[in-house]
Amino acid sequence: MCSIIGYCDPQWMSEAFYAGFERTKSRGPDDTRIIDTGAGALGFHRLSIMGLHPEGMQPFRLGDDFAVCNGEIYGFEKLREELKKKGYTFESDSDCEVLLPLWREYGTAMFRMLDAEFACVIYDGKTRDFIAARDPIGIRPLYYGFNERGAILFASEAKNLLGLAAGKIMPFPPGHYYRNGRFICYNDIAAVADVCRDDMDTACRNIREKLISGVKKRLVADAKVGFLLSGGLDSSLVCAIAARESKDPIKTFAIGMEKDAIDLKYARQAADFIGSDHTEVYMTPQQVLDALEDVICTLGTFDITTVRASIGMYLVCKAIHEQTDIRVLLTGEISDELFGYKYTDFAPDAAAFQQEAQKRIRELHMYDVLRADRCISVHSLEARVPFGDLAFVKYVMALDPEMKMNRYNKGKYLLRKAFDGLGYLPDEILWREKAAFSDAVGHSMVDDLKAFAETTYTDAEFEEKKMKYAYAQPFTKESLLYREIFEKYYPGQAEMIAGFWMPNKAWAGCNVNDPSARVLANYGASGK
Repeated sequence: MCSIIGYCDPQWMSEAFYAGFERTKSRGPDDTRIIDTGAGALGFHRLSIMGLHPEGMQPFRLGDDFAVCNGEIYGFEKLREELKKKGYTFESDSDCEVLLPLWREYGTAMFRMLDAEFACVIYDGKTRDFIAARDPIGIRPLYYGFNERGAILFASEAKNLLGLAAGKIMPFPPGHYYRNGRFICYNDIAAVADVCRDDMDTACRNIREKLISGVKKRLVADAKVGFLLSGGLDSSLVCAIAARESKDPIKTFAIGMEKDAIDLKYARQAADFIGSDHTEVYMTPQQVLDALEDVICTLGTFDITTVRASIGMYLVCKAIHEQTDIRVLLTGEISDELFGYKYTDFAPDAAAFQQEAQKRIRELHMYDVLRADRCISVHSLEARVPFGDLAFVKYVMALDPEMKMNRYNKGKYLLRKAFDGLGYLPDEILWREKAAFSDAVGHSMVDDLKAFAETTYTDAEFEEKKMKYAYAQPFTKESLLYREIFEKYYPGQAEMIAGFWMPNKAWAGCNVNDPSARVLANYGASGK
């Protein structure tokens, strides 16, 4: 991970600017550089992953043009060779150095050409314009706001803009670029122009091949790579593929509660099967409560599911940072949004299933993707998400939703069947029923959080305090606790989040008051 900032106003230099940018130093602890373009400032905190030499330091410059980018551009070598033929020269092995030559050659059309997870700000010296863009899923974070003079500001995290933005700070919309006062969509990854009618065998083969490709390209790094392994289907598949593609045993990490480490059992089983160098991390109820405020400050959200699921990830990443020299972590996010949650079993029809998937993909940057980015980056690590590979997402989203619905009495059937019988994972892992990560790190973890919230407020205090919030009003004591901590660090900025991640209450069986799959009638033996 790295951290970027773009202050698009010639009058940028202030203590507030430097203080704001310093808040995300942990995203890029290796080096810092801020340049004055003459029309504003671009800043970069570096975490060295690709092109480890000083020449890879940003902002990059080409004539009077400058660029900063937090991201990974896959297949950049081919782009670089094509640009060399056009007369461009390169000083580093950094993938992001191709951005300014691409800008010179293609302008905003370049963003559609990138197979990447990225957030960038470009300054065009000829037009004196600032241009910003973000990848189609929003895997890399970017926020914007406006200062008192009306100039737009960009930064990797909302906390960078606190004290700089005069009003609301908002997430930069994924799949868009900004130029001349307008946000323009260049790739709505959730949209489907033509439904794919592949048969079952073809669909499973394509799912398998595209996911393997997505993992392979994310193994390329000049820094050491590790893997988060929860013991569930998604992270286990990522690790199993990586193990086959790596010459040496991969390094996997799992976390669980000391007294009911449910997924440590399954993570160990998967690790033993694929032959990984496996590390288990344990957490106690007190560690969970002690981490809560830091986690919410790190995340910049009050969402119940996101906070719950982040605590384990935050603590395991903390241990990885403190105890290893790993710099890159592969994770299993984004599978649920594509193939379905427990609650999407209740979708009334295929059209509703597809509409829900599109909503979840478009909002991912505020929930699971936000969780992975913040929990990993705050510990000076970089997150890579193979299920977010653009070709993979585009293909699965285009598949006939009739095929993706749970017609098989088994969630995520297509993904499971794609790897069935090929020896990637034991059947007990490949076909194990879905368990919610926020609960699976120990059902007691969520119970402990709820119990703590119950002791924090009386019923009367809860009814009184929740009324302070007109937007995304808390509806449980737990949600009030998270909201009050959020407001302590991000006062008045709740609209950065679309609301609470919840099952679709309009569907029969989904009108529940807790986001956990445990409250659904079809949860069954999940997580046992």
